Amino acid sequence: MVKDNPEQHRFELEVEGKLAFSVYRRESGVVIFVHTEVPPELGGHGVGSQLANGALTLVRERGEKVFARCPFIAAYIKKHPEFQDLLVQP
Repeated sequence: MVKDNPEQHRFELEVEGKLAFSVYRRESGVVIFVHTEVPPELGGHGVGSQLANGALTLVRERGEKVFARCPFIAAYIKKHPEFQDLLVQP
């Protein structure tokens, strides 16, 4: 399950003892995704997509919007139109 870690400014997903995360900043109700990392051992298993989906779902539940500076999050949103309504322009 994806969790918000506000102290570290990132959404996190632990899988098999490894931590995938997406770093963000918050500004006026907008979550700015900056960088996403998935440990190499977990690459190619959909962990990044699971992290993106969970993080975007949490953002939606909080009534916030998204600015996707992170290329991975931007690509995920482009492929998943159900999240495109969350996007704001810079």
